[in-house]
Amino acid sequence: MTTILLARHGQASFGQENYDQLSELGAVQAQMLGQHYATTQRRIDAIFTGKLVRQQDSARHFWEHYQPSVHTDTGDGMPVVSAIDFDQPDSYILPKFDEFNHKDVFVKSNPDFMNKGAITAEVAKSEVPATRLAELFDQAMQRWHGGDNDKDYIESWPQFNDRAQQALEQVRAQVASLGLDRNSTVLIFTSGGVISAITAQLLKQGSQTAYQLNKSLVNTGVTSVTFKDQSTRLMSLNEYSHLFSYGNSFVTWR
Repeated sequence: MTTILLARHGQASFGQENYDQLSELGAVQAQMLGQHYATTQRRIDAIFTGKLVRQQDSARHFWEHYQPSVHTDTGDGMPVVSAIDFDQPDSYILPKFDEFNHKDVFVKSNPDFMNKGAITAEVAKSEVPATRLAELFDQAMQRWHGGDNDKDYIESWPQFNDRAQQALEQVRAQVASLGLDRNSTVLIFTSGGVISAITAQLLKQGSQTAYQLNKSLVNTGVTSVTFKDQSTRLMSLNEYSHLFSYGNSFVTWR
């Protein structure tokens, strides 16, 4: 039975000019996951990411604090192959694990939002601008998931959902091509949309369930899926004890 660990990236830069970068806290969250797996001797046989910066950097911070020594003793005298080689991006980047285009989803919810000034003006009306921005994004997400405006988007929800399912099957193929045994563990740094789409599919649920799941996924929270023959099973969702043990301030959703 192969275990696939789907980790959401660390906290990114919500509300900033460039969302696709880890915040200082986001880097620490990924480091905590690495330290946790090292301490608990959780063997990781392979690591993959999407191509987004926040996904790749989460993997880097994880790897720097994950102790490679936890899997150096194979017991059979065989040489150990590193779980990830950052000098060979093609060996670990799987673009199907990229997040949906949140900028497109946001702008298509209101044509005025093509103008950044209009967004700033709308948000400024609120006493708590960050809360208002989150409300606007929630409205945009509801529209994207609703299914009545699919033709408007660069990638509609159904198209994105199909890609997420293809991503999981791509990992199955990668496991086979690497010759990993049935007891191997693969860690993938991806995003909340991908994880929620895969989870909802495994639960035989639709887009609204996926959206509700997405809103609950914690940064660097880990969802576990297993492969056995052609069967895929959800084992756990959004596990984040590596953060909670340090206090609530490390638990974030953006």
